[in-house]
Formats: sequence, C-alpha cells, structure tokens
Amino acid sequence: MVMGKTKIKAQVASTPTDAILDSISDGVFTVDLEWRVTSFNRAAEEITGVSRQEAIGRRCAEVFRSSMCGAACALQQTLRTGKPIIGKSGYIIDAHGNRIPISISTAVLRNSSGQVIGGAETFRDLSEIEALRQELQGKFRVGDLTSRSPLMQRVFEVLPAIAGSPSTVMVLGETGTGKELVARTIHSLSPRRQGPFVAVNCGALPDTLLESELFGYKAGAFTGATKDKPGRFALARGGTLFLDEIGEVSPALQVRLLRVLQERTYEPLGGTRSENAEVRVIVATNKDLMEQMRQGLFREDLYYRVNVVRLELPPLRRRKEDIPLLVEQFVTRFNRLQQKAVQGIAPEALSLLMAHDWPGNIRELENAIEHAFILCNTGEIGIAHLPPELTAHIHAAGSMVDMRSAHDILDAQTIRAALERNNFNRLAAARELGIHKTTLFRRMKKLGITPPPKDGRNRSHREK
Repeated sequence: MVMGKTKIKAQVASTPTDAILDSISDGVFTVDLEWRVTSFNRAAEEITGVSRQEAIGRRCAEVFRSSMCGAACALQQTLRTGKPIIGKSGYIIDAHGNRIPISISTAVLRNSSGQVIGGAETFRDLSEIEALRQELQGKFRVGDLTSRSPLMQRVFEVLPAIAGSPSTVMVLGETGTGKELVARTIHSLSPRRQGPFVAVNCGALPDTLLESELFGYKAGAFTGATKDKPGRFALARGGTLFLDEIGEVSPALQVRLLRVLQERTYEPLGGTRSENAEVRVIVATNKDLMEQMRQGLFREDLYYRVNVVRLELPPLRRRKEDIPLLVEQFVTRFNRLQQKAVQGIAPEALSLLMAHDWPGNIRELENAIEHAFILCNTGEIGIAHLPPELTAHIHAAGSMVDMRSAHDILDAQTIRAALERNNFNRLAAARELGIHKTTLFRRMKKLGITPPPKDGRNRSHREK
C-alpha cells in the first residue's frame, strides 16, 4: 500500500475465488458487458482507497478516474479485439485525490460455455518505483539540464558554485550543444534568479543595430528615434544578460563591451550620462577565440575579461549515453505540445540514433524527434518516422542497425570516459565501473579500445 494512505478494511471474502484474489498483491477487478464492476479484491481497495462495497455495481470509470478511461481504455480494446494487453502504463486518481502511477494487464472474461461475459484487469501500484526513478533522475539533473554522461557530470559539479558567484562566465561548445540552456540554468541557480534573464544573439544583428540593441538610445540620437528606448543591459538590470555568439562582435563594438565589463557603466546612444550596468554577464561562442585573437579579430583584453570562468560543453557524439534520456524528454514535451500519445521510440530506431554522429548536436536530435512526431500519431516512433538523412544509408545498404550496436556504442563511450578520468589506470577504471578488471579488458578488446602501453598507475608508488 502507498505510504500515507488510509488503509481500508477489506470486506470478508464470500467465495473461494474471492479468497484467492484477496491473496494477490496486485489490484484485480472484473466488469460485465455494461462496464459495471462485478468483483474487486483487497489490493484494489488499498490502491484506490475505494471499498469493495462502494465499487461493486458502479461503472469502472467512476471508480478509477484513470488516464486510460474512455478512448484509451485498454480493457475496451481487449474486449473489442479479444487480445490481452500486458504492462501498459498509466495512472489513476484515488479516493483522496492522489495521482497513482500504475501498470495494467487485461483479459477477456468468459463463462463455462466460452461466451464472453465481461473483462478482467489487474493493476500494479508503481508509486515506489516511480519515486525511485525520480530519485535516480535527480542525480542526473541540475536545473533544466539532464545528463548521465561523465563529461556533463563534471559540468554539473561546478554549476552551483559558478551560479553563486558574480563573475562573468564564458560557455564554449559547438552549435546546438545547449549553451543558452546552461546560461539559463546558471541564472536559475543564482542569487539573481528573481531578476530577468535577457538573451541576445550577437551574430544575428549588424553592428549598428547590435549597439543600440545592447545599450539603448535616447530620443533624437538618430533619424527616427522619436523616444527613448532601453537596451538589453537596462532590461536585464538585477538579473543576467546572455551574449550568445560573442565571437561575431566587431573589434569596434568589443571596445564598448570591454568598458562595460570593466567599469560596470555604459552610455545609451545619444546619451550624456552614464548608467550603471547592474547585471551578471554570461557569454557563449562556438568559435576558437584564441585563434581569433592571433588573427586580430578578437581583443586580447576582452578575452581575458570574459574568460573569468570557463565552461566547455561536449558535443553529443561524445555523450551518446544521453541520447535515450534526451529522446524521452523530447517525446514527453512534444506529446504535451501536440496533444499526442506517442509511447516512446522503438529499439531499432533508437539504435539508429545512437549510431549517428549528430553534427548538429542536441538541436539536430530535437529536430529529428519533432520530424518523427509529424508522421507518428500513436504507438512508438519507428525507423520510417525518422528524417531521410538518418535512414538513407540504411536503405541503400539494405541492412538494419540492431540494438547490440547501440549498446556497444554506449559501452565504448562509458569505458573511454572512465579510463580518461582515471588517467588510463585500467584497474581504477574497472572499480569505478563496478566490474572486474578482466571483464573490462574483455570489453575493451571486443569494442576495439586499444589500451595504452602502460597503464596510469603512479610510477613512484609502484617503485616503493
């Protein structure tokens, strides 16, 4: 029984069948062809908070108030097709108004002559499992960021400390790796979380427009400026200003940005008085700013001003173990936005996603799932629902990527990351992974991971 619920005293079993049903830990009930409950066991009482006496004779939808009532009713589908349903997930609302996650199985109920007289359904309370799942998920989540990747876990470890400081942050990463989401997470964890978060894409505007966009202008500053307009620095006051694609800013505008970051003041265009820049600045880029400095395209003094705290996000191809987690998130979001009931992704389609290199990173993966939602209304996303650029080479080769290849990709990524973290000390990596060292060696050989000539154990320690 779910903790915190009032246990209902079960009615005395009136038949041997009732006694058997009352000994089962899963909830069991039966209905007639008019959908009225004809039996209701003890576990069903405890899970729903409804007594057997109250349930029997009522329509099952009145008793359960389930996400699977109506058109989504599994028992209705079983009675229509004659085929049982096993382990379908959903939820019910119990007598106390609590939302209880359950899994159900259904079957046709027949009399001794083989005539259909109703249906039977068993349901299992998944509250404890769901609570454990959420607890485990919390270990892989910081703010709106979710990842199982060891590379991202390093980022997660430092995010709270970075968020608590007032220093400027530079977020590096390829296009589509989630730099703005990291900036928003830093803001949401910071003391400025009650203030605004304002984002500006510096690469989307020419210099003249970007300057007025950042600093604002006063009436009469130029033709058409009939009234004052606050800039993004003013709009972000008390909060966080995120300057995306900082590498696209021209050297002339870099001078103004440097002054703002150094003196914490700026002047709107056409203004005669300085205003305080009371904001926390986070910048991001997918460019190599060191190389741009060498080419004279990015000021050295500005680079060191924005590079106080540095976060580098790995591309999706280096954190493929996150693909199933990200797919689950996108499916949940698109189900909500498009009011669909897609149940997830088929193993062969997931294998295909795991095998792709994702040059567009997380944004490309999100677009692939959104494309799949156009073609898939119910059931699981299959290979046929994925974008052609993901499936073309499979059809050309006439072969299919199986689930084993996905597991191998995931294993190889995890093993390499563990080896890197332990300076290629294979014994330490095996301990971290929770496997025996011989198992690690065997997996490395199978996956083609070449061990270094010497492992990473401390030489001086060995010599003692």
